[in-house]
Amino acid sequence: MMQWFDSMTTWLQGSPHWLALAIFLVACLECLAVAGIIIPGTVVLFSLAVLAGSGALELWQTLLLAYTGGLLGDAISYSLGRRFHQRIRGLPVLRDHPEWLTTAENYFQRYGVVSLLVGRYIGPLRPMLPLVAGMLDMPAVRFVLVSLLAAAGWAVAYMLPGWATGAALRLPLPEGFWGAAGVVSATLAVMLLLIMQASLRERRWSASLAALLGAIALAAVLIGFPHLDALDQGLMTLVQDERSATLDPIVVFITRFGDFHIQLAAGVLLVLLLFVARRWQAALFVGGGLLLASTATTVLKNLLARSRPDVLLQPLETYSLPSGHSSAAFAFFLALGILAGRGSAARTRLTWLLVACLPALAIALSRVYLGVHWPSDIIAGALVAATSCALSLALIQRAAPMQPLPAKVWWLVIPACATLLGTMVTWELSATLSRYSY
Repeated sequence: MMQWFDSMTTWLQGSPHWLALAIFLVACLECLAVAGIIIPGTVVLFSLAVLAGSGALELWQTLLLAYTGGLLGDAISYSLGRRFHQRIRGLPVLRDHPEWLTTAENYFQRYGVVSLLVGRYIGPLRPMLPLVAGMLDMPAVRFVLVSLLAAAGWAVAYMLPGWATGAALRLPLPEGFWGAAGVVSATLAVMLLLIMQASLRERRWSASLAALLGAIALAAVLIGFPHLDALDQGLMTLVQDERSATLDPIVVFITRFGDFHIQLAAGVLLVLLLFVARRWQAALFVGGGLLLASTATTVLKNLLARSRPDVLLQPLETYSLPSGHSSAAFAFFLALGILAGRGSAARTRLTWLLVACLPALAIALSRVYLGVHWPSDIIAGALVAATSCALSLALIQRAAPMQPLPAKVWWLVIPACATLLGTMVTWELSATLSRYSY
């Protein structure tokens, strides 16, 4: 296997344009109506990303190729739907499988624009929703704006793991790296599979199970982090190898969203808006989850007193484990994801959680990129947040399930929180630049 990988890597380094073309075309087909259901695009894209990470393509090139390919597939599907409308049902493949189109149409009519964001991560729906959007005459400008946003998250979620795997195979990593990575990955995978299984079966105790498993996994990381040194050192080497002066300002901008005072302001605003909307259960759930995550993070930091990486020229005074940015970001966005999934089928609820994790993951990874936290720090932070949110949800739903938020509440919550976060981050960066300009 490794001999084949080495020979393939050598060939691709000499002709990376063929790999670039393959990534672009497969990404396009994965998002193209009908074709995306038939071809195993997810597996192929992961394999291509591994080859790209072996040194054939840089990360930004890999993501950009998948992003533009996905946008092209969306555009073609939307154009076909807009051109043929209901006549598209007469195509031979769709005539034999009418449920593909019917399921996507029902999903789109129920969730509207949001379906294009969430459905992007549901295999059978992903290639069909743009087609349905065109069939139902969704305005082109609105579709393009949503597609630009959805394809960005999709490209990162589908290509980054494979690219990182390829890069890890290429770099000289510490002895014991793969063993530690396997143990951590297997632990998290088992935890997630058990939670997903309970959720898909609509078990009432799924939130309690998530809290219990999250606490067990967190305890394992906190107790065993001295044995994860090879994993931390290896991943830190991998990330630092990709640092660039062009990317640094972007990552600094992203990491600001996880600053404690900014997350605190956003959390307080969210809870207040839910109280104003008289959504008592939702407000108590969010407030409880955020407060528990913040308290647990502070206590564990001071209890464990783990030093930060040596990457920083001027190390921060506070301790690193667990990452406060990771904990705060995951708690905030997971709370939003849980609220968004209320009243939906289990599969949609899980998809909402996946979508909610993407911005939190970006903030958490920015800490490793900047050399502020070890990878195990951000894993512990995410587990603190997941455990806190699950426990808060389980306690709130002891008497009755939490009701979904109506659309008018979301139109109040999302713009207000987004405006606050954007304004505070912009102001913070402007103030920092002003101080350094003198």
